[in-house]
Amino acid sequence: MIVVTTNDLPGYRVVKHFGVVRGITVRSRSVIGNIGGAIQSVFGGKLSVYTNLAETARQEAYELLVRHAEEMGANAIIAMRYDANEIMDGITEVLAYGTAVAVEPV
Repeated sequence: MIVVTTNDLPGYRVVKHFGVVRGITVRSRSVIGNIGGAIQSVFGGKLSVYTNLAETARQEAYELLVRHAEEMGANAIIAMRYDANEIMDGITEVLAYGTAVAVEPV
């Protein structure tokens, strides 16, 4: 699966549009993760507990996005983006979305 953030794909031409595809996950911070994050924040610098949580959530949303596009018969996703919203304190939604297309080399 080719995934790009641009609206076109140099070297390829879009032969079919399947529409919007998405991958969504909702994650919460654990009590232990919050304690670890609080301890790290006392010392400053990178908060690896939260960085790992964010990376895991984005990776899961990305994988779901690709799976959704594959199920539609696409071989590429253009205009891919991430979005994140806090649903409630400590619970975050991460969304990966884009346009599923079929492409072929020019």
